[in-house]
Amino acid sequence: MNINFLNRIPQSLFTRTATNNKMSPNVPIVLSEERHQPISDQELKEEGKNEQTKNKATKREEDKQTVSDLIKKSNRCIISVSTHFPWTLFPNTIHVEESSVTFVFRQFIAVQTYSVGIKDISNVFIESSPFFSTLQIVSRTFTQNDITIGHLNTKEAIRVKMIIEGLRTFTENNIDTSNYEIKELIAKIEEFYTHKTI
Repeated sequence: MNINFLNRIPQSLFTRTATNNKMSPNVPIVLSEERHQPISDQELKEEGKNEQTKNKATKREEDKQTVSDLIKKSNRCIISVSTHFPWTLFPNTIHVEESSVTFVFRQFIAVQTYSVGIKDISNVFIESSPFFSTLQIVSRTFTQNDITIGHLNTKEAIRVKMIIEGLRTFTENNIDTSNYEIKELIAKIEEFYTHKTI
């Protein structure tokens, strides 16, 4: 065996081979490098399809949860107040839900209903008189820009204003109010409103 040939072999490889006694003097040593097979176009397409399928499934589940939360919110009435007889023969009503405020105006043979999303309310005003109050909601989406309902009990009007403003704040901060029971939600709004006005 040629000694010069052995001198060209890395010492670690020579030692390992000699120790294992697997080297035959007539077999040349071939140092191989790891070869990575390039990914074919077909494999790339399959990977892309799998990723797309996974993303669609995730989006579908997120959409289902969002719709479920919206349905839950839209069906929960937080507070409802009406105008007082005899100042209004047919009482008008405000229903405050988690996602919207609905006004119901009753007349002799007709009923008009207006609904404003909580996120679309830009301001809430109360105008008080010695006996009753008028509540005005300013909307970003209504053509007339505001909806007014009068002859409300002052304490009730103030409570409605507080709840609407609390819901607006929670919506702006992406807080999911459907996780709270109604009493707990009102308590949180009252707590927030108290700290805000101090």
